[in-house]
Amino acid sequence: MIDPRQAMGKVRLDKWLWAARFFRTRAKAKDAIVGGKVHVAGARGKPSRELKIGEELRIRQGYDEKVVVVTALSDQRRGANEAALLYSETEASLKQREEISDARRAAGAAVRSEERPSKKQRRAIHRFKDDMGRSP
Repeated sequence: MIDPRQAMGKVRLDKWLWAARFFRTRAKAKDAIVGGKVHVAGARGKPSRELKIGEELRIRQGYDEKVVVVTALSDQRRGANEAALLYSETEASLKQREEISDARRAAGAAVRSEERPSKKQRRAIHRFKDDMGRSP
């Protein structure tokens, strides 16, 4: 369970992101923060910035961008169920991520194939690449 003493204190941003299971390691959390993927209250964050309850974070991970509000503080990584208690994602963020995901799925469905190429198709691909390499 989350330690009630942590509710009153402050926790570093990189530690909190790691404890909330947004990133697998603190180093990856730090790299994301330094790379501009994490914003706190609309401003670019720093790894050593101390978080407070109620602050809003904008976290970009791959194609997804989440807007979460800090509901509890912890610098210890625990199970996913307990980590989910550290934050709440805003309704607008959930809706926007779902819309973008649906659009991405619809666009990728026409291009992406579910199967690997057959042996005949692979040979054709290799032949094509070899011919492209020979021609000036």
